[in-house]
Amino acid sequence: MQKFKNLSRKKKIRYSILSVLIFYLVYVIISATIPFANPPEVSEEFKHSFNLNDFYSDTISVDRAAVVETSQDALDVRIHMINQAKEKIAISSFSIKHDRSCKEIASVLLDAANRGVTVQILVDGITGYIDMGSDPIYYALGTHENVEIRYYNMLNLLKPWTANGRLHDKYFIIDDSLLLLGGRNISNYFLGEYNTDVLSYDRDILVYNTAAGTSKKDESVLSQVWSYFETIWNDKMSKPVFDRVPMYKKNKVSQAYETLGSIYQDLKKSQPQLFTEVDYVPLTVPTNKISLITNPIHIMAKEPHIWYQMAELMKNAKKRGYIQSPYAVLDSTMYKDMKEISNKVPDFRMLINSTAGGDNVMASSDYTFNKPKVIKTGVQIYEFQGEHSMHDKSVLIDDDISMIGSFNVDMRSAYLDTEVMLVVHGTEFNKQLESYMYAMQDKSLPVREDGSYGTNGNVIPLEISTGKKMLYNVTSVVFQLFRYLL
Repeated sequence: MQKFKNLSRKKKIRYSILSVLIFYLVYVIISATIPFANPPEVSEEFKHSFNLNDFYSDTISVDRAAVVETSQDALDVRIHMINQAKEKIAISSFSIKHDRSCKEIASVLLDAANRGVTVQILVDGITGYIDMGSDPIYYALGTHENVEIRYYNMLNLLKPWTANGRLHDKYFIIDDSLLLLGGRNISNYFLGEYNTDVLSYDRDILVYNTAAGTSKKDESVLSQVWSYFETIWNDKMSKPVFDRVPMYKKNKVSQAYETLGSIYQDLKKSQPQLFTEVDYVPLTVPTNKISLITNPIHIMAKEPHIWYQMAELMKNAKKRGYIQSPYAVLDSTMYKDMKEISNKVPDFRMLINSTAGGDNVMASSDYTFNKPKVIKTGVQIYEFQGEHSMHDKSVLIDDDISMIGSFNVDMRSAYLDTEVMLVVHGTEFNKQLESYMYAMQDKSLPVREDGSYGTNGNVIPLEISTGKKMLYNVTSVVFQLFRYLL
């Protein structure tokens, strides 16, 4: 204390500032990590509410469905769906950027709003701030009287725990008739073929409600998704953005409005098929039942509702369980569930990215470190060796249950983020999804018990770069300190 008194005024100020910064850094590290270090288990109440029979039906439902596999189809379907809207549109996405595919979608959304359609767009608060920023295009869209954009869980620097609990949902809902849900964010990386050198494989499910506009419309899974959307939309963590234009941006926003109009006209001229009425019946297959499963929507550590339901459904499989996920980052509960599934189900597989081909440094680092533990669960791992990284999240159970959505097989999806998955009961849809998953397996290599690759026709393993290998040698160890956030 005496030493501090003897310091000059400037040094005292510097010392005080440094002390405050150190204190804040410690505060950030502790409050952004410790509350999430021991996530809760699934409550007995939730376990008792779970019933396998709820996912099955003996009759054909009002919902028809189809897999949307290619990036170009994914963009085209989104544009076409928006053009079919008559009353309301809801969009939820982890990320929306401002590249060509985003501008095309924004242009048709603006046209829909001009037609009197109500448009609601919900985006994660951190990625929205980073990716959408103060782009005049989103001001042009967000200030329209029929459009509202909200961010979920914006980062509060005084509350560092808000860095977690991200919105990871990805879906489009059109009126009471159409739903598109899956793993794709809104950007050129996932939509269209504007840059085929930088692309990610992914997957959506398209649902068509044949009872739209009738007294049976609420029998569709769309009613479940609408209810879920409205709950999170009205949550206290969802805040309006882009609703007022700063004076210094008015000219740029006016230009952006004109730009979107030009893009819309160009689209209408170059791709008229996206603006015509379509019968979705021949484009889809019948289903017995489609159900929505979700995580809790609060921003703190969550009970793993989706993982629990996925695992229970797979444990009851008679012949097979097949998971496709970009990566596998498991905790003790997930390891235990995987072992139980492996012991019960004759054919249990998991298709993930190889560390050479994956685009997520943190997840690949953890897999590098924990690969032997994943292998010991007994699941037959296939590592994808394709041209691009894959981002698909799907599950096959026997020949009649399928799942598609936003859930990665990792601790972040299990315990931290909002997530959505559709569970489909139907043999035709299962067969359709199977064809796409097996096509990707044909470009993959099986992993042996010692961690080496087996053979698969002419598939050649991707080579991990020297730089990546050196990075993973370090990060695979360091990241174990906070792997529960990966």
